Amino acid sequence: MSGGIFILSGAGLSAESGLKTFRAEDGLWEEHRVEDVATPEAFARDPALVQRFYNERRAAVAAAQPNAAHEALAQLQAAYDAPVHLVTQNIDDLLERAGAAVVIHMHGDVTLALCADCGHRWRAPVEMAVGEQCPACDAAAARPDIVWFGEIPYHMDRIQAALEDSDLFVAIGTSGNVYPAAGFRQLAQQLGIKTLELNLDTSGAAFDEVRTGPASKVVPAWVAEVLAH
Repeated sequence: MSGGIFILSGAGLSAESGLKTFRAEDGLWEEHRVEDVATPEAFARDPALVQRFYNERRAAVAAAQPNAAHEALAQLQAAYDAPVHLVTQNIDDLLERAGAAVVIHMHGDVTLALCADCGHRWRAPVEMAVGEQCPACDAAAARPDIVWFGEIPYHMDRIQAALEDSDLFVAIGTSGNVYPAAGFRQLAQQLGIKTLELNLDTSGAAFDEVRTGPASKVVPAWVAEVLAH
């Protein structure tokens, strides 16, 4: 271990920037059933609906601004004297826009497009059309660069290596109870890594320490403590 910090962030990190959390209590995401907009089967069945849905998400992300929690994490990564691994379940780019140099997007990034044929990635247009061509291979196979339900999250080997390189596991704005994220907390505990939850409300998961409150308050306060030592 290197004294590094592994930070897993979820929807609660970006909620105060106006981006709705993914798992609404009624099972809907922005008034849609997840099965209709966030699975490979949905894209095969109704690509126009899925493209329109992510065009709306992309516009919402573009209109949002990083909040104090994003800015504090970017500051921590820049100023801490050991690696700070920022791993996010979010599909927005607010950490990068706050100044974070390296962010691992395990569920993809809505600002990017992916070619389903050749795997090329590029900056997505604001409005992505059905059948849009890949600039690398010309296939009409463009899709949002999002990990949908039923697909394997990105960078899992890299994420595990980052966790094993750390002395502290921090979950911010995420329940820590849903896999694969729950597996990160459990692995950290198996490795003897201290665990901390920063969340609006406690998730009830087994963390060594829990601090509750809005991310824009608790995250900057914690970062200030870390950097003061």
